Amino acid sequence: MSPTIRLTVRSTRPGEAFSEHGGANKARLVLVRHGQTEWSLSGKHTSVTDLPLTEAGEAEAAAIAEVLNGHRFGLVLSSPRHRAIRTAELAGYGDQVELDEDLAEFDYGAYEGLTTPQIIEQRGANWNLWRNGVPAGATPGESAADVQARAKRVIARALDTMWNGDDVICFAHGHFLRAMAAAWLGLRPVDAQAFSLATATVSVLGFEHAQPVVVRWNTPPGMLQFPA
Repeated sequence: MSPTIRLTVRSTRPGEAFSEHGGANKARLVLVRHGQTEWSLSGKHTSVTDLPLTEAGEAEAAAIAEVLNGHRFGLVLSSPRHRAIRTAELAGYGDQVELDEDLAEFDYGAYEGLTTPQIIEQRGANWNLWRNGVPAGATPGESAADVQARAKRVIARALDTMWNGDDVICFAHGHFLRAMAAAWLGLRPVDAQAFSLATATVSVLGFEHAQPVVVRWNTPPGMLQFPA
């Protein structure tokens, strides 16, 4: 189980006066879900299984490069899974990426490789990943609180760069990035279920009048353009 950490998302460094003009007030935390894999296409829960992108997934990831337009990020992070790293490479940031184990997907334990209908056959229609978690299997599995604890560590790392006024980008996975959004807004771990997220989409977290906000969510390539 990941240790619980206290995190206050703010646009100024701890110890500095709260201000709408804090260093991070115009900085952005960009979240990219990796491109399509065979298991994301079929709906199988995929955490530690290290699948490559499909041909369509490679094309999706390459399209993200046009969205990001070579934008300069002060910090480029990726999950250590191949599907996330490859997406970062195709998006144009392979030479800058730093791997962070905290960005790995929700550990599904015994439910790795199963679809939601298959899990419901075992657990009943009331099963919900965010509320009920998973049993241990080949891996220990995690709860939503465990995943949010990791998300908070990533956010804390990102804020260190954002306080300097620099944008940060993370290449990772659907359920994990949903946990990041909930943590950014100070919501409960279970509230991550409200943030649906498709493959190869770009989402943006940031500040408005020094308050943490969702700037964009689940945006497909072609619907967003960053300045170079």
